[in-house]
Amino acid sequence: MTKLDDPTATGNDAVETPYTLDAQIGYLLRLANQRHALIFQELSVLDLTPTQFSAMVRLLDEGECSQNELGRRTAMDVATIKGVVDRLRSKGLVTLNPDPNDRRRTTISAAGSGEELRATLHHMGRTITERTLAPLTRAERKTLLRLLSKLT
Repeated sequence: MTKLDDPTATGNDAVETPYTLDAQIGYLLRLANQRHALIFQELSVLDLTPTQFSAMVRLLDEGECSQNELGRRTAMDVATIKGVVDRLRSKGLVTLNPDPNDRRRTTISAAGSGEELRATLHHMGRTITERTLAPLTRAERKTLLRLLSKLT
């Protein structure tokens, strides 16, 4: 065992502890993500997946962009964002247009004005977050989100 096995160990006063799966970050994050995914599935509008939701919110909040840029904005690789955009297009939620400055590129934008959809998705996102974090106090929520932000 090493100091790394004990997430509370610091410096020279680290104590070797047995490896316990239930205390490992990856395992706990996966369980928390599964809980969040179930809540997301229950509350999702327009039958959006979490990746489709993220792409739509970024488009609605930040505006038209290329597929590669949308992938960067949402931390998705090229293959994933292509599939997401294809599915959003088939649902009629995005439009693809030739880039006026580069004929090889296509830009993606939200279909229509999008203001109502943006309000709906923001409300959905807030509700999902609230339900996901419901077991935590307000202070614990703030701490968890701050710490997770440091890891990303």
